[in-house]
Amino acid sequence: MAERERFADKMEFPPETDQPNVYPLTWVRKTQKMEEIWDAAQREVWDPKKLSWDTFDPERYSWEEREAIAYWWTILSVFDASAPPVFAEALIKCYEEHEEDPVRRCFFSVTRDEQNHEQMCGLTITKLLDHPDAISYEPKTDLGRRLQRNAKWLYFNGGRYWNGYKKAVPKYSLAVLFSSFLMGEIAAATIFHQMAKGCSEPVFQEAFKNIGRDEGRHMAICMSLMERDYPNLTDEEKPIITKQIRAGYLFLSAVLFEPPEEFWDIPSDFIATQREAEEVARAAGFGIPTYEEKKENWKRAMLNLKAVLDKYDTEFPAIPEVGITGREITDVDMDEIIPVF
Repeated sequence: MAERERFADKMEFPPETDQPNVYPLTWVRKTQKMEEIWDAAQREVWDPKKLSWDTFDPERYSWEEREAIAYWWTILSVFDASAPPVFAEALIKCYEEHEEDPVRRCFFSVTRDEQNHEQMCGLTITKLLDHPDAISYEPKTDLGRRLQRNAKWLYFNGGRYWNGYKKAVPKYSLAVLFSSFLMGEIAAATIFHQMAKGCSEPVFQEAFKNIGRDEGRHMAICMSLMERDYPNLTDEEKPIITKQIRAGYLFLSAVLFEPPEEFWDIPSDFIATQREAEEVARAAGFGIPTYEEKKENWKRAMLNLKAVLDKYDTEFPAIPEVGITGREITDVDMDEIIPVF
């Protein structure tokens, strides 16, 4: 085994440590807002296992209803099961770039929250299907069989973005990453509050209320960082942000609206099957927003985000699906997308 070079017997102080280094050894605190958000995260932490599961009886639903509701949680889990590693990568980047102490803690809180959301998906799917996942589950109805096919296509598509994300994180500044994250948080915070109001099951109401509150806090983190960093955006970063907003819309549409075939590789009957399941779930008291409600939700979220970007002289992309005009983006590269949630 080769001997490592020793320095301590040659010089009084060690050589400079190579950067980026994942080891800041400093606790600078500049952004007071981030400290307040961290304190809120500590007060609002929750445990999915401690929700009122004793009130939840899956057997009061038909198997078609159980499979339809479990499908919605499965769509959510395609995103939420990827969120802990996505934000863990962002957390590591915060350490490598020696971000200030409350920023590091806030990204830790997001990673913890997203793990909670993923756990909630797993608990619900397991209880509804009496099986720990929707992929290897044996469907009980014709709708369940078609929904499982949809779920397998979503899982296949979602898995393809991880390598792109790993390439994107080191390449982009935190300012660019925040814009992608913010987009997901703005849209998600609204839909989870809608779901809390629309569901008749107490355990789902509790979960959606908690998840919506988490997403609102995540949105505040991104907004604080954008206010800090966006006044110093470079001319090279602005068009990247515009492109990532469009890519983020296409990616998140699978769970917050409907997956566009130009981006998601899905069968031609995918949307029809999904709409059929949503009708079944709504009739059973699981309040999935309607097509028009989802569209309005997205439009409001996009306009809110546009207002933020306008402040910093950064172009917003056209989102024709919800009637928003802007810069036309036609070359979204799947290998460079920053998947968000």
